[in-house]
Formats: sequence, C-alpha cells, structure tokens
Amino acid sequence: MQADDRPARVEDVHELAQGMPHVTVEYGKGGNPVYQVGRKSFVFFRTPRPDAFDPATGERYPDVIVFWVPSESDKQALVQDASSPFFTTPHFDGHRSVLLRASRLGELTLRELTEVVQDAWLSQASRRRAEVWLRDHPGEP
Repeated sequence: MQADDRPARVEDVHELAQGMPHVTVEYGKGGNPVYQVGRKSFVFFRTPRPDAFDPATGERYPDVIVFWVPSESDKQALVQDASSPFFTTPHFDGHRSVLLRASRLGELTLRELTEVVQDAWLSQASRRRAEVWLRDHPGEP
C-alpha cells in the first residue's frame, strides 16, 4: 500500500488545509478551526448543530467537517453516491459545500481527501491564486 492509499485521518485534514498557500486559521466560538484563503472559508470543523444528527438517537453529530466544492454538480456527485461518506442537510441547500463526519474519514484514502481539500481551496481562492497553484501543480485537481 502506498502512503496516499492509507485511510485518511483528522490530522490529515489539518495538515492538508494548512499546507495550501495563503491559508489562515480562525477559530469559532467553540474553538473549532476554520481554514480560510483570502478571508473565505474552505474547510471548517462545525460545532454540533440541530441539522446534523443521528437519526436513531437524535443526538447532534459532534464531528462534522464542512468542505467547499467547486459547483452544485460536484456536490451532488458526492452526496448522491450511496457509498460516499459525504452528506448534506437542508441547512446547506444551495450552498456549495458538503459535510463529512470525522468518524467516517477513514472511508476515504489520503489521496481522496487530498483532492477534496485541494478542490475546496481552489473553489474559494482568488482566480489569480488558483491559476498560480494549478500552474505549479500540473496534473492535480
């Protein structure tokens, strides 16, 4: 198994997001990290909210991570695939983002998570920053 084929971990989300250029980290009221590029969030860890909960127990999910996506069609491709750990809630209708529970990150490989984080960054970065990054990283998203 190659290193990027291993299961993804929460630490990988932090490392990948911080590894993108021009990233700053803000912290929400609950101390949750919000990764931004140009003052625009591209990955953030949510505090438990009433829209994301365990249908069996009604308990709010404590481990939801939000990733921006390039388009509504990208979002639908991720959330409509029954084998995908990504989901959405009515709160995010019309919002170019998908949700993922940290407890399900291991269903993705590091390679897959890398692509999701890079796409999230590209979807929020300025056009100039995105063009420079894509030029310097041929063959990536």
